[in-house]
Amino acid sequence: MATPRFETIKAHIESQINQGDLRPGDRVPSENQLCEQFDVSRMTARRALQALTDDGLLIRTPGLGSFVAEQRPVASMMEVRNIADEVQQRGHRYRAEILHMESCPADEQQAWLLNIKPGTELFHSLIVHYEDDLPLQWEDRLVNPAMAPEYLQQDFSQSTPNAYLSQVAPLTEASHKIEAVLVEEKIASALDIDRMSPCLQISRRTWSAKGVVSLATLIHPGDRYCLGGHVKQ
Repeated sequence: MATPRFETIKAHIESQINQGDLRPGDRVPSENQLCEQFDVSRMTARRALQALTDDGLLIRTPGLGSFVAEQRPVASMMEVRNIADEVQQRGHRYRAEILHMESCPADEQQAWLLNIKPGTELFHSLIVHYEDDLPLQWEDRLVNPAMAPEYLQQDFSQSTPNAYLSQVAPLTEASHKIEAVLVEEKIASALDIDRMSPCLQISRRTWSAKGVVSLATLIHPGDRYCLGGHVKQ
């Protein structure tokens, strides 16, 4: 199967960044320049630049262009962990409340991120994870059925989506985006917080050897969760 053209452009620019040919703050070729260089449509060039932006490698400024970000995304140094394991390692009780489990058609954005055709059936789950009796995480996940065809048949009060997907489609790659957010009333109510309480939101895309497995939005009350790690090279 031929590599999509936008992936070829993306890999070319990422290689230039990794090799130091493009440094933080440098402007990368415009959509029009990429169209001429790779003989592709403007939509394909835009898709490549957007993918690099989503991965945290570029910053796009309307009217000015796309520039190499100051640093690699935090996700490149983050371990993808099972929240049930985190809770139990602290000596506390883990449980989950399943709010929603059903299939739905992929819209254009979801299809692009999962590398499937728009309208393809997706699996959608909404779960609230608890530490003892305190809501710790809101998990909104879309799963590619080709990677986990029996996802909707699982009892996620007994095993987390993370644990299940790690078994049926072992993780080979992940990207993260981390933001401080205020959430809508439905999520605030599920997390038992005030509507104006700050939250930590992690947007995560995961791959297995066969392709993109899932898109997950993980939301934590800001006063109940923190991120940290240690990297040694």
